[in-house]
Amino acid sequence: MAKAKSAFVCTECGAEYSKWQGQCGSCQEWNTLSEVRLSAARPGAGGAGGPSGRSGYAGALSREVVDLANVDLSEVPRLSSTFGEFDRVLGGGLVPGSAVLLGGNPGAGKSTLLLQTACKLAQSRRVLYVTGEESLSQVAMRAHRLQLPVQGLKMLAETSVETILAVAERERPEILVIDSIQTMHLEDIASTPGGVAQVRESAAALTRFAKHSNTVLLLVGHVTKDGTLAGPKVLEHMIDASLLLEGGADSRFRTLRGQKNRFGAVNELGVFAMLEHGLKEVKNPSAIFLSRTQEEAPGSLVMVVWEGTRPILVEVQALLDDSALGNPRRVAVGLDPNRLAMLLAVLHRHGGLFTGDQDVFLNVVGGVKVLETSADLAVLLAVVSSLQSRPLPRELVVFGEVGLSGEIRPVPSGQERIVEAAKHGFTRAIVPRGNAPKTSPPGMEVVAVDKLAEALEAL
Repeated sequence: MAKAKSAFVCTECGAEYSKWQGQCGSCQEWNTLSEVRLSAARPGAGGAGGPSGRSGYAGALSREVVDLANVDLSEVPRLSSTFGEFDRVLGGGLVPGSAVLLGGNPGAGKSTLLLQTACKLAQSRRVLYVTGEESLSQVAMRAHRLQLPVQGLKMLAETSVETILAVAERERPEILVIDSIQTMHLEDIASTPGGVAQVRESAAALTRFAKHSNTVLLLVGHVTKDGTLAGPKVLEHMIDASLLLEGGADSRFRTLRGQKNRFGAVNELGVFAMLEHGLKEVKNPSAIFLSRTQEEAPGSLVMVVWEGTRPILVEVQALLDDSALGNPRRVAVGLDPNRLAMLLAVLHRHGGLFTGDQDVFLNVVGGVKVLETSADLAVLLAVVSSLQSRPLPRELVVFGEVGLSGEIRPVPSGQERIVEAAKHGFTRAIVPRGNAPKTSPPGMEVVAVDKLAEALEAL
């Protein structure tokens, strides 16, 4: 027998080495190299058909060189997932031959979302649902509780990748669901399921089959304590789309965010509500996040953020209190704490307001995580409102990036943000001068500012 070969893979960045070393040379992390036993290639593994079992990984094998100008530009037909929000995050639907990784915390609703999708798709398409964490009776009980149509959905309780590929070759499904990739294993890989070697090689074998057979592959992935997808980073490079389902057990809303997508925009956001009969898509997220009280309260302000291809209105709340500590606290939920500290310094230097003796707490209502800088101006105005105990008008909406010299910089898609705010009944907006429209929407007063001092005066 040929001697089994091994390599050492970094669990943080996926870098590969021929021998063990204490520090990864790529990401500079210590003690992150794990041994991966490389199996001998099996002829025809995963339906590739080549002598090494790895040829044709990206689809049909082509040995001819093709000029880029002669490549067919006809769009690949997509399959609807039956969820409009799911299709939005995917860039328009499921692409045949693609591999999609869905991650999330325990209890976020990953299995529920895919089971709902599989049951609905099974009414008109061939779907194979492979469960490695639950028994068939447990999945059937959940489908019955969610009142889903169960006719036509093919089920398989298996963790062996070889067996799954054999069944898939026989059934020829259009959609293959694997729940989850951490429970899958290959017989000739000498490591436990969930390890670096098993996750990497199992995902590679399943992805090869999906590319070769033009099957939509949906993988469920676990997340680590810090919220990142478990397993080596190389797993994210194998797949075509990486989605993260966020939302705690104490919240009825779930957000589906695209972190990587070869067939659409990244950072696209889909919103779902967890109800008695499963996940239900929220077609107008702004209406959900703007469920405010009737009374005006200091520190509360609405801002317009851009998620993927659409604007969303969310409320930011600030609370300032006299600090009893030598080092006042800076707590930001849904925002970058480091950026909050920078904005408070800008407020002191260019706004003349001192917050060094105050505990500052910030919260984005609804559990939304704001990743862009358009929230800077809204954050500062909410802080000023709480510091001065002065409520802001309910019909006011704000967005804009704040620079270190106190300037208000324009943000992308400013016109669309103003139009979206006008649709929801807002009558006044404070925006960067570069985003001010030539003609304001009917009933909307747009105040354009260049400096932080001008924004404070506009209040």
